[in-house]
Amino acid sequence: MEFAIVDIETTGGAPKNGGITEIAVLIHDGKSIIREYQTLLNPEQAIPTYITGLTGIDNFMVRHQPTFSAIEGELWELLNDRVFVAHNVSFDYGFLREAFLKVGKELKTPKLCTVRLSRKVYPGMGSYSLGRLCESQKIQIESRHRAMGDAKATAILFDRMIKSDYQIINQSLKKNTGEGFLPPNFPHSKFKEVPTACGVYYMLNEHGKVIYVGKAVNIRERFKSHFSGQLLPNLKQKLKAEVFDLKWELTGSEFMALLFEALEIKRLWPKYNSALKLPKRMFGLFHYEDNSGYGRFQLAKITKYFRPIESFFSLEEANTFLKNGITTYNLCPKLCGIRKVNCDPEEEMCCDGACDFTEEPKEYNKRVAEFMEKIRESQKEILIKLEGRNPDEAAYCMFESGMLSRFAYLGIEQITDDIPSQLELVAQVPETYYILRQYIHQISPEQIMVLETH
Repeated sequence: MEFAIVDIETTGGAPKNGGITEIAVLIHDGKSIIREYQTLLNPEQAIPTYITGLTGIDNFMVRHQPTFSAIEGELWELLNDRVFVAHNVSFDYGFLREAFLKVGKELKTPKLCTVRLSRKVYPGMGSYSLGRLCESQKIQIESRHRAMGDAKATAILFDRMIKSDYQIINQSLKKNTGEGFLPPNFPHSKFKEVPTACGVYYMLNEHGKVIYVGKAVNIRERFKSHFSGQLLPNLKQKLKAEVFDLKWELTGSEFMALLFEALEIKRLWPKYNSALKLPKRMFGLFHYEDNSGYGRFQLAKITKYFRPIESFFSLEEANTFLKNGITTYNLCPKLCGIRKVNCDPEEEMCCDGACDFTEEPKEYNKRVAEFMEKIRESQKEILIKLEGRNPDEAAYCMFESGMLSRFAYLGIEQITDDIPSQLELVAQVPETYYILRQYIHQISPEQIMVLETH
C-alpha cells in the first residue's frame, strides 16, 4: 500500500471558485518517502493580498508557472491508485477533485486525515493543528504555509503514527463507516450521541465558543447536512475547519425550535449566523404628550431602549396603519408626524384645530385615547400550548404585542390555573413576531388562550 502525502496552497475560498497556487506530493511506501514532487501553479485568478501575506506567494511568482491543466497528467499518475493523505484532508482533496473535474477526470481515491489519525494516536491534546502537533512531537517545519514545507512535516508525523500503530490505517480506511463527512476535529463518538429529535444545536470551536446556532426537526441529520451536501460550500469549509464540539437542546416541536433559535442567536451572536444576526429593520409607533398637553404619535425604528405601542416590518406598513388611524379618529397629521406644517382645511386630511391650538388638548386627547385603546385591544396577550420534549410535559409560550415574552416547559404535575406566572421572562426579539405570524395558522385554536390585557 502506497500513500500520496499532499499539501496545497490556494487563493482561498471554496473549491468551485478558488485556485491552486502550489502543490507538493510525497509518495510513502509504508516505510519511507520514495518520491517527491513540487511545483508552483498559475491559478488563473488574482491572489488576494492576505493570502500572499500568509504564504509569501504573489501574482508575480506564478504568472509564468504552469496551469493545472498543464500538469494534470503527471499529478494524476501520482495520486491515482494511492491513498490520499493530508492534514485536514477534505480541504486539499476538495480542491484537487474539483480541479480534476474541470479537465474531465474524477478523483476517487481512499483518503486519510492526519488530524483524525493524530486524535487516536495522541489523545487529549487541546489542539490538533499541524503547528501544535509538530511542536509537541519536536518536528521542525521548514517554510511554514508553503506546500513542500507543510507536506514534509505531515509526512514525518504520518510516518511516526503508522510505525507506532499501523492498525489505525486499516481501521481508518474501512469503508462505509458513514462518518467520512465529519469535520476532522469532531470525534466520531460524539456524532453517535447526537439525537435524531427536534431541537436547537450549537457548534463550538476549539475554545468552546459557539460559532453557529441552528434548529432542526432531526438534529443529527441536519448537522450531517452541513458537511455532506453542496449547499453553501464556503460556509461548509469554514465550519469543517473550526468545529470541535456540538451541544443541543431538545424543544419538542419545530415551532418551539424556531423561537428558541431566534432567541439564542440574538443572545450569543455566533460568528457564522450572519443572516439572522443582522438586525431586521423594524419600525414602531410611539406615543408621547408634548409640552402643551397634546397626545402625539411618531414613527421610528425600534431600538432596545424604547417600546412602541405597535410594531411593523416596513415603514410603508407603518405609514398606512397610522394614516388609517388619523382618518378614523380625526387626528392631526402634524401631531402624528405625517406633516411638518399646520393643517389646511382644503387638504384631504385636516384636524379640528389641534395644531393651531383652537381645539383644547382635553377634547383632542379623547380621540387619541380611543385610537390607543383600539391598538391595545388588537394586542391582547396570548398563551400557546405546544407539545413538550417528552409525553409528560408541555411547552407554554406567551406572546405580547406579537413577540415571545415568556416560555417554559412544565410537567403535568406543575400545571396550575396561573400558568403565565410560572413562565420564564425572555428578551423580546422581533424575529419571534415574524415566526408567530408564519405559524399561527398551523396551531389548533384549542392550543391558544387569549389573556386579559394588562
